[in-house]
Amino acid sequence: MQKEAEKGVRGMRKRFKKVEYSADVDALVVTLSEEKPEYGENFGENIIVHYAKGGRPVEIEILDASELVTSSMEAIAVKAKEKAF
Repeated sequence: MQKEAEKGVRGMRKRFKKVEYSADVDALVVTLSEEKPEYGENFGENIIVHYAKGGRPVEIEILDASELVTSSMEAIAVKAKEKAF
């Protein structure tokens, strides 16, 4: 299981140029490319995908990131418990 997790982290590093969390504004920014963002689109209330001139996604911005991570972890824990029983 440990080796699978390590492989997953290495795969994320190849896909994402940079992942930054800003605690003062509770935002997580995932940089996919060094290209300059030209525009962004909202996906739901708290997710903004930024695109380069050619329409390629270059950055994902997640607002209220701690809330999203907490609710995601709670959902994962519930599913894991259901699967265990």
